[in-house]
Formats: sequence, C-alpha cells, structure tokens
Amino acid sequence: MISHTFIGISDFPCALRFYSAVMEELGLQLKFSDAARPWAGWMKPDQARPLFLIGAPFNGEQATTGNGNMVALLAPSREAVRRAHASALSHGGICEGPPGLRPHYHPHYYGAYFRDPDGNKLGVVCHDAVAGEDLTPPAP
Repeated sequence: MISHTFIGISDFPCALRFYSAVMEELGLQLKFSDAARPWAGWMKPDQARPLFLIGAPFNGEQATTGNGNMVALLAPSREAVRRAHASALSHGGICEGPPGLRPHYHPHYYGAYFRDPDGNKLGVVCHDAVAGEDLTPPAP
C-alpha cells in the first residue's frame, strides 16, 4: 500500500547516525545515502518497497514537524521494539512512550514511541502474540 515515507531533517550527519542505529535494530538495511543531496533510504532486505527516507525538504525550507503526524515502523519482535527504543534514546531521541503493551489498540500491540533529534514522532511496533502470554485483565 505504501511506496515510501519521507521524513524531513535539518542535520543530515546527526539524522543519519540516529536512523542508522534505529534501523539496524529493526533489521532494515541502508539502500543509499547521499550527503551532497542530502538524503538516505532504508528497506527490508530483498524488498524494493516500501522505502523509509530522510532528507532535507525538497523546497529548501527548514524541516518542521506536524502536530499529529507519526510514522510507526514494524518491528520483528518485542525485543526489537525495546532495542530500537533504547537505540533512539541513546542517539539523541526523546521518549514519547516506553516499550509496552497497548491493549487499547489490540491485545498483542507492543509498541514504543520517540522523537528524533528534529522532533519527528516515530513509533516501533510488534503485533505478534507471545507464546504463553496471559491477556487476562488485572482484577480491579
């Protein structure tokens, strides 16, 4: 359904370090990086699409964040959610919600949220159930 997602950034070297660290934890590989343009893109191994792109805005204006905008990246496991969130925070990100279950979305939704150094909001999410997981709500 999605061809690519583009996130505007203002400091390419900083953003490249940040996103490279997060993408590594999610098992995504760098497809290209061009500091002269500046932009970079990641993909799932052996899949041309979708792409996740960062770069300076095409119009040459300053990158800004939007209220209510968020990109959520699919994680292969809950452990990958935890690692990606920790990596984001250790590379200049700001926590917007620690790793954990969010049963108000669905019983197995395990996610974490953060902002990149430019203030863009991202999530990392695993939708898979864990064997033996107890989904009984706690007693009141």
